[in-house]
Amino acid sequence: MIEPRLLALATAVPPFPLRQSEVRGRAASLFGGMNGALERLLPVFENAEIDTRYSCVPIDWYGEPPGWKERNRLYLENSLDLLEDVTRSCLAQAKLTPDALDAIVVVSTTGIATPSLDALLMERLGLRRDVQRLPIFGLGCAGGVLGLSRAASLARAAPGSRVLFLVVELCALTFRKNDVSKSNVVATALFGDGAAGAIVSTDGDGPALGVSGEHTWPDSLDIMGWDVEEDGLKAIFSRDIPSLVRGKLRTATQAFLDRHKLSFADFGAFVCHPGGAKVLTALEEAFGLAEGALAEGRRVLRDYGNMSAATVFFVLDRVLRSGQRHRMLMTALGPGFSVGFLELDNR
Repeated sequence: MIEPRLLALATAVPPFPLRQSEVRGRAASLFGGMNGALERLLPVFENAEIDTRYSCVPIDWYGEPPGWKERNRLYLENSLDLLEDVTRSCLAQAKLTPDALDAIVVVSTTGIATPSLDALLMERLGLRRDVQRLPIFGLGCAGGVLGLSRAASLARAAPGSRVLFLVVELCALTFRKNDVSKSNVVATALFGDGAAGAIVSTDGDGPALGVSGEHTWPDSLDIMGWDVEEDGLKAIFSRDIPSLVRGKLRTATQAFLDRHKLSFADFGAFVCHPGGAKVLTALEEAFGLAEGALAEGRRVLRDYGNMSAATVFFVLDRVLRSGQRHRMLMTALGPGFSVGFLELDNR
């Protein structure tokens, strides 16, 4: 079987940097109602091991963030700008024009779009009217790996077709200043905005996209996700995520590898979504890697924060640019509670 290949890969961030030191310094005014609780939670800004993130709105916006309607308007406007940027970059890398695209897969979980983002982008870019569209919502941080695997499946099913894969997450728009929960403070210290794109086809050169899979653990719906509130999306994080990764991820990964007659030793690199510093450490333990082995993930976390589903492509971009020629395993954890796997061969 001819495997789909990654013909192009691009990433983008919005224009406003959020320096972690400045965000921490403004925490007292951002969370005016926290009183004594704030002092106990401030170390989360250092423990996140993040220097800079990017936002589609300037930092002053967070002083009086608007309601859901205006947040979603900002989500639509800025998502389309970022998706246009990465699409044009991918087309230039692959030396293609917009009318060469046969399908478009768009992943996002930080806003609502109906018509979906892919339809809105079609109008901007003048894509063909018969382009096959697949919007994907609700996969959270796992959406990047799982979405790319869906794009690869479309390309595999129609050899020679060109599939545009896109992901955009504007996590910083979910800030809620009246929520004094630990989860919201952690989200304030962790989340940033970003987008990524790729073109996948069986016709062309580039890293091969191989087998993929996923696992959803039972009785885990409360581990990660969103609650919808009047003023926006409320982050749900379980403090048990690192321990769940250490205790359960290796078994699920081994089952995936066994199904495809693979082993951990077959992979020269692991491209993992850097959900947080503690999660990266837990991933290294689960995969039997040396401490600090997921170095590119840590660098992306430091430079961009957690951009949900888009983040893993910032890691992949750095790994590929470094010249590494390995069979790689891409992984990401997300709501469900679930994990996605995708084999990528760059040998």
